[in-house]
Amino acid sequence: MDFNVKRLAADAGTFLSRAVQFTEEKLGQAEKTELDAHLENLLVRAENTKQWTERIMRQTEVLLQPNPNVRLEEFVYEKLEKKVPTRMNNHELLGQSMIDSGNEFGPGTAYGNALIKCGETEKQIGGAEREFIQSSAINFLTPFRNFLDGDFKTILKERKLLQVKRLDLDAAKTRLKKARMADARAVAEQELRMTQSEFDRQAEITRLLLEGVSSTHAHHLRCLNDLVEAQTTYYAQCYQYMVDLQKQLGSFPSSFSNNNRSSVSDAASISVPTIPVSASLPNMSAGLGSATASGGFNELRSSNSSRKARVLYDYDAASSSELSLLADEVITVSNVPGMDSDWLMGERGNQKGKVPITYLELLN
Repeated sequence: MDFNVKRLAADAGTFLSRAVQFTEEKLGQAEKTELDAHLENLLVRAENTKQWTERIMRQTEVLLQPNPNVRLEEFVYEKLEKKVPTRMNNHELLGQSMIDSGNEFGPGTAYGNALIKCGETEKQIGGAEREFIQSSAINFLTPFRNFLDGDFKTILKERKLLQVKRLDLDAAKTRLKKARMADARAVAEQELRMTQSEFDRQAEITRLLLEGVSSTHAHHLRCLNDLVEAQTTYYAQCYQYMVDLQKQLGSFPSSFSNNNRSSVSDAASISVPTIPVSASLPNMSAGLGSATASGGFNELRSSNSSRKARVLYDYDAASSSELSLLADEVITVSNVPGMDSDWLMGERGNQKGKVPITYLELLN
C-alpha cells in the first residue's frame, strides 16, 4: 500500500514538473531544448504526408462515389463491420430502364430494339465502373488508409513521447540550475544524465520511424500506378462498348414503320453520331482507318470525282470551314487533295464545307 502511495506521489510530481516546464516555456521564462534540424525536417515531411494523404483519399472517394449520402452510409456500415447492401449504380439503373421500356415498345420495333441495345451497353458500362471502383478501393484507398491508421499513428505516439522526454530533460536542467547545496546538485546531475539518455534514445526511435516515410512514398507511388492502370482499363472498356453500340445503331434504317405509321423523327432521335476518330483520339485512328474507309470512300478519293451521299445523322459545324448536316438529306461530296482521310468536301447548293465521312452513306 505504501509503495502504491509513493508511486502515485512520484507520478504526480513528474506530471507537475512537466506542466510547470511547459508553462514557463510558453511564457518565455524557461529555455527549451531544440530538436536537430534533420529531425525537424523529418517531422515536417511526415505531417505533410499525412495531410496530403488525407486530402487525396477524400477526393478519390468523391470521385468513386459522388453521392455524399451513399458515402456516409458506406462509412457507417464500415464502422459497424457490416456488409454494404448491393445496389445498382446509375449506369445500371439507366440501362435497366432502357431495357424495360424497349420490351414495352416491342423488341421487334426499331425503337424498342435500339433501347434494349443501349440499355445492355449502359449495364456493361455499369459493370466496368463497379470493377474500377473495387480495384481502386483495394489497390489505392486501402494502402493510404493503412498508413494513416497504422504507421502515422505510431509516429504520432512516439512524437508525443519525445515531447514528454524533452520536457523531463528541460525540467532536470532547470532543477540543476536552481540547486545550491552539493548534495542537491549531485542528485540533479544524476537526474539530468538519466533524462538526457532517455531523450536521446527516444529521439533515435522517432527518427527511425520518420525516415520510414520514404518507404511509404515509394509504396504510394506503386499504388498511384495501380490507380492509373485501373482508370485506363475502365475508360478503354467504356470507349469500346460505345463504339460497338454506335456500329449497331448505325445499321438501323433512318425511317421505319411502327403500327403502320411513319416514324422518321423517332429514328433520327435514336441515332448516335460517330465521333471522327482522328479529331478526338488521334492515337487510335490507325486501328480504325480501315473501318472509316469502307463503303466506296477509297474509290472516291482515288478518282477525285464527286458522288451523292445521304446524311445519316445531324451534324453541327464546329467551324466556318465545315458544313452543318441534317439527317436524311442528300449532298454532293468530293475529295480534296491533302484533306484528312476522315473528311470530305460537301456541297449543298451554294453552301460548301468539310463533312465527316462517318456521318455519310455513299449512294450508287
